[in-house]
Amino acid sequence: MDEFKSLLAAKARFVVPAVLFFVMYYFALPVLVGFARPFMQITVIGPLNIAYLFALSQFFMAWILAWLYVRAADRFDRQAKALLEKLRDPGSE
Repeated sequence: MDEFKSLLAAKARFVVPAVLFFVMYYFALPVLVGFARPFMQITVIGPLNIAYLFALSQFFMAWILAWLYVRAADRFDRQAKALLEKLRDPGSE
């Protein structure tokens, strides 16, 4: 069904870039600590340096991505509900 394919494509358009972004963001910390150590050791506030702030930002990024997914999942649920209603009553097209 075209509607089902559209639903899967919409989910993939959100999930694939979100996962790729988060994985890259997550692994950026160890890579930067390894290869850009002087930059990551720059003190920002008191004993906090850029590495600690970057690590803390990963928690916020996870929450932001979760919030964005909840918003997108609402659209996916509406599409799925419309598709299920169409499947239950095929004569209403």
